[in-house]
Amino acid sequence: MSQALLCVTVTGRTSAELRERRDAVEGADLVELRLDTVNDPSVPAALAGRKTPVLVTCRPAWEGGSFKGSEEARKRILDEALTLGADYVDVEWRAGFDDLLQRSGGRNVVLSMHDYGGMPADLASRVQAMRSTGAAIVKVAVTPRCLADTAALLDLGAHASSDGRLVVIGMGEYGFVTRVFAARFRSAWTYAGSIRDVGQVDAAVLTTSYRFGSITDRTAMYGVVGGSVAHSVSPAMHNAAFGALHMDAAYVPLPAVSAPDFVTFGRAIGIKGASVTIPHKVTLFDFVDEAYAVARRIGAINTIRVEGTRWIGGNTDAQGFLEPLQSRARINGLRAAVLGAGGAARAVTVGLQSTGTSVRVHARDRAKAEAVAALTSADVGDWPPKPGTWDLLVNTTPVGMVPRVDETPIEKALLTGRYVYDLVYNPPVTRLLREAEEMGCQTFGGLDMLVAQAHEQFQWWTGTRAPAGVMREAALKRLAEFARNEDYVV
Repeated sequence: MSQALLCVTVTGRTSAELRERRDAVEGADLVELRLDTVNDPSVPAALAGRKTPVLVTCRPAWEGGSFKGSEEARKRILDEALTLGADYVDVEWRAGFDDLLQRSGGRNVVLSMHDYGGMPADLASRVQAMRSTGAAIVKVAVTPRCLADTAALLDLGAHASSDGRLVVIGMGEYGFVTRVFAARFRSAWTYAGSIRDVGQVDAAVLTTSYRFGSITDRTAMYGVVGGSVAHSVSPAMHNAAFGALHMDAAYVPLPAVSAPDFVTFGRAIGIKGASVTIPHKVTLFDFVDEAYAVARRIGAINTIRVEGTRWIGGNTDAQGFLEPLQSRARINGLRAAVLGAGGAARAVTVGLQSTGTSVRVHARDRAKAEAVAALTSADVGDWPPKPGTWDLLVNTTPVGMVPRVDETPIEKALLTGRYVYDLVYNPPVTRLLREAEEMGCQTFGGLDMLVAQAHEQFQWWTGTRAPAGVMREAALKRLAEFARNEDYVV
């Protein structure tokens, strides 16, 4: 069983500021000092009084860094860092500083390669060549263009790193899983910090929200797969539940460009389960080995459970949707207008029909609305729904979700019914809900449904019920973080 270390990157405008931020880091195994970001780079100042092992980096502009001086000046900085006893010094492979490697015998040297545009086709041979130099650590940071690209990084770690000398980083949103599950990729360590354009996250997020300190190469992987999941609160909810029950599992955002993209990744890495969201609820239905009855009826899945090599599809959306609604309103006999024609609309339509509610599906694409209505005895209505034709309005579209918070799927003047239910949960109170309240409607937010269906997913995966309140509290905390910082990254 192996576990990756945590390296926290710090930057600063001056050497004094860099040292101050270095000393403020908590819980790190290694601190990367980015001397290229300071205007007065001083190795003695950066190293003075350190209590945590450090990695000195002076990244040139041609390799994505900020150092704009000469290569000779940069080599002197790195050489001085080695001489003064830095625990590690990062040397770019393309720099050609072979004399530094030879003089140190590779000890304390991290030989690095970065590709900010994609994944080199000859990555494996590059790693082999880099390892042959004798460098203590070989670091490759590349940019996956889809989730499946990280499967190649998985193979790279499996074949090249039996000795703990490799660090593999997938930059950008598709590579985030390599940071959390660094041990699965056989990385000696992972990086955290504030360099957002390469996909770094705060160390506190990595250690608290994702429980990085407990993740090994055997930790079970779960995640939420969708088109854009950076603002999903599902990782916070499920990781909080795993933590409360002391389970060896972690849950990560898994953005996928397509259903096959996720399937390729999931089967390669051995995922144990996944939540499925927009736009893959319908497309992934065709890729599971088996689907439960409710998922077959809906024609969409929101949950995958892995049993051995078999992928089982389920759907907890219908029950999750109904639970908060039935606890606060009598819906039998109501007229419901469902906005949208995706996987969530399918679940809502089936769920409402099971309660005796009359359902009419409304979508800009009438053919798609007809396909949803055909699942039950629902009707198809005009877009938008006409005033006076509904008692319950349900928005299943992503309109109004972060970052499109000023948008609404239906104008305020048309909100003439009794109940409005918006499945969007980020923000917790959407423009649609605000305007519905102003029109005198009773409203329901998407967070209630999200928590209810997440509880069902968790129990299906683990056979254990998540502790009461843990998921909701984690979701609210995460949403508050998003509200404080619109640029907050997963």
